[in-house]
Amino acid sequence: MTNDTEFKAWRVQEQDGEYIGSEQTLHVSDLPENDVLIRVSHSSLNYKDALSASGNKGVTRNFPHTPGIDAAGEVVEASAGPFSPGDKVLVTGYDLGMNTDGGFGEYIRVPAGWCVSMPRGWEARTAMIYGTAGLTAGLCVQKLLTMGAAPEQGKVAVSGASGAVGSVAVELLANLGFEVVAISGKQDHADALKHLGASEVLGRDALAAEKKPMLKPAFANAVDTVGGGPLAELLKQIHPGGSVSCCGLVAGPQLETTVLPFILRGNNLLGVDSVEIPLAEKQAVWDKFSGDWACKKTEASARDIGRGELDGALKAFLKGESAGKIVLDHSRQ
Repeated sequence: MTNDTEFKAWRVQEQDGEYIGSEQTLHVSDLPENDVLIRVSHSSLNYKDALSASGNKGVTRNFPHTPGIDAAGEVVEASAGPFSPGDKVLVTGYDLGMNTDGGFGEYIRVPAGWCVSMPRGWEARTAMIYGTAGLTAGLCVQKLLTMGAAPEQGKVAVSGASGAVGSVAVELLANLGFEVVAISGKQDHADALKHLGASEVLGRDALAAEKKPMLKPAFANAVDTVGGGPLAELLKQIHPGGSVSCCGLVAGPQLETTVLPFILRGNNLLGVDSVEIPLAEKQAVWDKFSGDWACKKTEASARDIGRGELDGALKAFLKGESAGKIVLDHSRQ
């Protein structure tokens, strides 16, 4: 391995005010100076990748840029940290794929403090079926459990249930014995959500805007992946003492609500960050997914694509047309 070693990457550059993604040939010397050089075999598609590819400066400041906030593969070189050449690792969050070239390239170079050892029994593809989306879903569920959520309390809702985070949350909660109500604007995915374990699938109108500051309690707890108005409406429908873990903003970052769900019902709004949390917290969730929390239906239904299919897949995210888990396999043409 030398700095002249060539590799392929799906790279986004600005052309006449538009952001165009295409496969390009780079050299290892083009990567930033960091502790660990990783040969990436798989990545995972996320909404944040779609934003980066569209030129969103809130995600990526400088272009040309290689997106991909997830990566899994094998260590090639390590100048610091506990890793050695040949070790299998995965990287999610921190600055990967945002302003540091990410997993849509066949090589990345990152700080040792960003790397997690591959959980026992997993290959890179399995890790990327879950990726940041799966990690986020696991953290959302973990927060509910920490707050005392239990199946006997009643139904648990998952908003944005057809998405990458929501679909994993549906299956995980169902596996843990919860009665899951999936809320999705994609009614053609109702059967798939029931296959994952949802007992009921509601349309987007279940969280349509209501003028009333409180509504009849419908859910003991909830996972919200969309934010904005739907989250505000969800908060109005939580049973006393219940919690909502929130992790997304596809419906907008603004939250217009009242204090009434919190002071009249004692509800909890739990923020979930999967990016900057300590490695130990990430490792704990990964280890659960590789063990008792395994979501076998999600694993079986994941779709693999090559770099040439990235453009269409990322644009589908921005149009709200993406569903389920999509894995980038660098060996596919």
